[in-house]
Amino acid sequence: MSMKTPSVPLLDIRDISVQYGKITALKGISLHVDKGQIVSLLGANGAGKTTTLNAISGVIPLVSGDIFLEGESVKSVETHIITRKGIVHVPEGRRIFVDLDVEENLRVASYIYQRKRPAEFKERLEYVYSLFPILSTRKNQIAGTLSGGEQQMLAIGRALITGGKVLLLDEPSMGLAPIIVEEIFAIIQKVADSGQTILLVEQNAMMAMEISNYCYVLETGLVTYEGTPEALKSQKDIASAYLG
Repeated sequence: MSMKTPSVPLLDIRDISVQYGKITALKGISLHVDKGQIVSLLGANGAGKTTTLNAISGVIPLVSGDIFLEGESVKSVETHIITRKGIVHVPEGRRIFVDLDVEENLRVASYIYQRKRPAEFKERLEYVYSLFPILSTRKNQIAGTLSGGEQQMLAIGRALITGGKVLLLDEPSMGLAPIIVEEIFAIIQKVADSGQTILLVEQNAMMAMEISNYCYVLETGLVTYEGTPEALKSQKDIASAYLG
């Protein structure tokens, strides 16, 4: 009988540690994200969620551990190369180019391939506009004049237009009205349904679990729990701490 070879996670984080000066922000955490999944990082402010995403995208260096994309280490790779390899980061606070218009933001993000593969750019641009029709109607509008929800849509669209393999989303609901949050999460689900892999950091644990396949709970730089959303909800101490 032939043995089935275990599949390699699309994104595999192995025992990574990060320091800010003398403060250890991550204390050897491990997690993995399989292709096509939405995986959430949950936890209180200061737990290390944003630090984890910044480490994955190469914004901050590792003290120890390793990060693998499709089995290839990206531990010492520069951030722009990591992006080219397929890890795309939508940071907390959106950080769009506020002085450029909507379509210019999208063109800047697709600089890697736009000139050499114009047909691919057109296809991806149409995909982004199909997800966010409001951006299509405002493609010539200066991005800084968009509403908070529209800016978040642009930030996600800017990441998606790169064609990245893994989308890192940091607090997409921050500062948005509840009705807009629901719209953003519906879009995230739609993006995942199209086959996009997503690692999500989100303070709104209930919303995150509604769309997640798997969750990790961080506390002071350590993974203290992992499991499916259903399993997390069944743990009374975990549920009371993070779900209210």
